[in-house]
Amino acid sequence: MFDPIQFALYVAAALVLAITPGPGIFYVAARTLAGGRGEGISSSLGTGLGGMVHVVAGSLGVSAIVLTSAELFTALKLVGAAYLVWLGIRTFRYARKDAEFGATTPSIGTRRAFQEGVLVEALNPKTAAFFLAFIPQFVDPNCGHVAQQFVLLGAVSVALNTLADIAVVFAASHIRSGMAQRPVLIQRLREGSGTAMVMLGLGLAFAKRPT
Repeated sequence: MFDPIQFALYVAAALVLAITPGPGIFYVAARTLAGGRGEGISSSLGTGLGGMVHVVAGSLGVSAIVLTSAELFTALKLVGAAYLVWLGIRTFRYARKDAEFGATTPSIGTRRAFQEGVLVEALNPKTAAFFLAFIPQFVDPNCGHVAQQFVLLGAVSVALNTLADIAVVFAASHIRSGMAQRPVLIQRLREGSGTAMVMLGLGLAFAKRPT
C-alpha cells in the first residue's frame, strides 16, 4: 500500500515528533513520579487512546469540521487548556504539600490515570491539527482506501508516541526509586512537570486556529 521509502520517511519524522516534549510526556512523567510505574504506564496507554480519537475523527472528517469552525475550535482548545492547567496546578500543589508535611500523595489508581491520560490527549486540538496537516502528505490517493491509509499512518504515529511515553515512565520510575532518599529532588521534578503542564495549557489557550 505504501511506498517503502515514503513510509520510512514518515516513520522517521513521526519518531522525531514522538520524542518532542508535549502535554502527554509531562503528564505521564508527573503521574509516574507521584504514583509509580503502574500509574505511569496506564496514563501512557490513555494518551495513546486519546491520540487514536483524533486519528479516527480525522479519517471521518470530524477534525476538519472542528478546525474550520472558529467556535468549535475555540471551545475545544479552552476546555483542553483549562484541563491541562488544572492538572499542572494539582501536580505542583501536591508536590509542595508532600514536601511540607512529609505526606505521600494518595495514589489515584491506574484506572483514573488512564482516564486522565485519554482526556489530556483527546482535548488537545493541536493533535488534531497535526494529524490533518502531517498525515495527508504521506497518503497516496492512487492507492485508494484513503481513510484506511490515514488510520494506519495515524496508528503508527500514536504507537511511537506511546512508546516514547512509556520510555519516559521507566526513566521517571528509575529516578523515583533511586532517589527515594532525596525527596527534594523528586519534589523539584514534580514541580517542574506541573509547571510545564501549566505553561503548555496557557500556550494552548492562545493557540490560533490553523488556516
